[in-house]
Amino acid sequence: MSTFFDEMKMSFKDVPILENDKIATSEFLCAAESLIHLFDLFGSSAFAVVQKDMTGNVEKIRKRLLSSPGDSSTLQDLILSEASSKSKSATQGLLWLTRGLQFTAQAMRETVENENEELTKSFTNSYNKTLIKYHSMLVRPVFKLAMKACPYRKDFFLKLGSDQNKVGIQIREWLEALEKIVKLILDFFSSGNYDKGL
Repeated sequence: MSTFFDEMKMSFKDVPILENDKIATSEFLCAAESLIHLFDLFGSSAFAVVQKDMTGNVEKIRKRLLSSPGDSSTLQDLILSEASSKSKSATQGLLWLTRGLQFTAQAMRETVENENEELTKSFTNSYNKTLIKYHSMLVRPVFKLAMKACPYRKDFFLKLGSDQNKVGIQIREWLEALEKIVKLILDFFSSGNYDKGL
């Protein structure tokens, strides 16, 4: 029986990490889009705001990749190529997308590690640890409302796939790869202070 992870266009575990920990842009975007579809399983329009935000950031990065493929083939090259330009649209998109991925990774890590914890609690905890500090007073209630709309844990896991053992293995592999990529991106941002003013 196939699972959500089998049907992904690309998993984070398949995103190439090249020399000097550089991350391939095109595959990264494909894996990010696959992750955004995870929220479809939540069955709530409340998560549309999260999906729309992440999709908008994917589009900013893809636009840069298509207009300037030579210096955007890896995420790090893309950041460096925009560092000296006036427009840092793709860099800003990448920063916010990575924050969204970090939030998702943190929530899923809590969900995987705490088998008796409902998703509402895991996702609220994650929001408070990751995104809340970047959000204005206007945005916070919208996201907090979305966290309350999480499905029941058992329903969500069944939507991931009927073979729960297989789902358990796949979710851990995917999560480890996602966490590694998020860390590499955030470390690169802070190494050159590239997130300043974004």
